[in-house]
Amino acid sequence: MGVELKDLVVKHERSFEELEGRIAVDAYNTLYQFLSIIRQQDGTPLMDSKGRITSHLSGLFYRTCNLLEKNILPIYVFDGVPSELKKRTIAQRAAVKLEAEEQRKKALEQGDIARAGVLAQRTSKLTREMVGEAKELLTLMGLPWVQAKSEGEAQCSFMASEGVVRAAASQDYDSLLFGAPILVRNLTISGRKKLPRRDQYVEVIPEEIILEESLKALGITREKMVWIGILSGTDFNEGIYGIGPKKALKLVKENGSMESILQKIGKEMDWKPVEELFLNPQTEKVSKEQLRAGKPDRQKIAEFMLDRDFSQERVDNSLARAFKQPVDSKQGQLEKWF
Repeated sequence: MGVELKDLVVKHERSFEELEGRIAVDAYNTLYQFLSIIRQQDGTPLMDSKGRITSHLSGLFYRTCNLLEKNILPIYVFDGVPSELKKRTIAQRAAVKLEAEEQRKKALEQGDIARAGVLAQRTSKLTREMVGEAKELLTLMGLPWVQAKSEGEAQCSFMASEGVVRAAASQDYDSLLFGAPILVRNLTISGRKKLPRRDQYVEVIPEEIILEESLKALGITREKMVWIGILSGTDFNEGIYGIGPKKALKLVKENGSMESILQKIGKEMDWKPVEELFLNPQTEKVSKEQLRAGKPDRQKIAEFMLDRDFSQERVDNSLARAFKQPVDSKQGQLEKWF
């Protein structure tokens, strides 16, 4: 889930027109979203006639086409080897999925379809095969993607700080700790969303968070924002029981070092490796030239999608809108990426 900073940072609602350009997207974060939300009422994921899960491909293809239509070029960044510090979180997530799957089966046995659907969202698994399919589809669409050395969010943030992309996109706030100058949330899940177990919908709108603006509003440095994460808990450390983001903010503003904070609250923790991971993550330089889009192979895209039972008409229409030749004042927007 990442560090919880939603009540501390300054957020701005943005239209897609305000987000035009290249945006580095945390691929794993995004694919998990698609696997979670693109399901049938009882929680069963979208599948083809061969029993292959296709929720991730449906979300990736149609949402990417929608973004391209809006003159946004998503650069998907895939996770590499996870940090040793993340083993605890990975194990915990696996346990949560197992427990949710057991509860989902019981809900189905009891005929509680609505509850089964909600529980199913917690059981999503992203396999190597799914990741390979996502990369293949992006390649067929002529879209560049990046393989990170380690954390995808760290690579997205680094690319944004280098100026080769406009911003980093993820649902998690870790990108800010990794140094992303701009974080965009809700980019790939914007739109009308049904609330779990309620006959009610909400409109999900893209949000933009500017790191320097939030740091200034909070009166802290990025280093101290990292301390907030460490104290309240991240994917890479457990945090200290009873300390949430607001209490952590108070502590970092009143103390000039982590040592003094820990001394004040009478706790011990091995925090330096986590700080080092956020402030100096494993990343690689990527040039704008490497992020140029190519031409989509429409025939192979159609073969890829039709083999998985997607509608040819819908696929063709989506491609036509995504790779259209603009005729208004924005003519040439897409062409600059090729």
